[in-house]
Amino acid sequence: MIRTATKADTAKIAEIYNYYITQTSITFEKEPVSADEIYSRISDVLNSSLPWLVVENDDGLVGYAYATKWRARPAYKHSVETTVYLSKDHSGKGFGKLIYSNLIAQLTSTGFHTAIGGIALPNEASVRLHETLGFKKVAHFQEVGYKFEKWIDVGFWQIML
Repeated sequence: MIRTATKADTAKIAEIYNYYITQTSITFEKEPVSADEIYSRISDVLNSSLPWLVVENDDGLVGYAYATKWRARPAYKHSVETTVYLSKDHSGKGFGKLIYSNLIAQLTSTGFHTAIGGIALPNEASVRLHETLGFKKVAHFQEVGYKFEKWIDVGFWQIML
């Protein structure tokens, strides 16, 4: 089931995200986030009339996806940046494609023109997900992040909605 995130989801979302913060270079955040911080972020997204979705199965909440403004200036108002995270135990099982497809459909139906996903590289699973859904690689920045004592590249994938 896919639905809009609520305050009741914040602890599980924080748990999912904090794994990636503490164990991977997929996100450039370095300190775990609280459920209250996640709630603040969800509220900011929803108050901007953008979607923050969660996907559930029999195990409960197993992932989330959301969109944020690409840039602050008015000319960018039809462009968004998209994000998706799955529980480490539920990746590679189709949940990413399911929730990300739904996110893209919602963005399309509300009149957005393009969506952009940033990926810390290497990340074969995320690249595969984006390209399966029709995103095309449009940029590659070398060594723009530094985490766990190493430099990290970031690529951007874009889809026209």
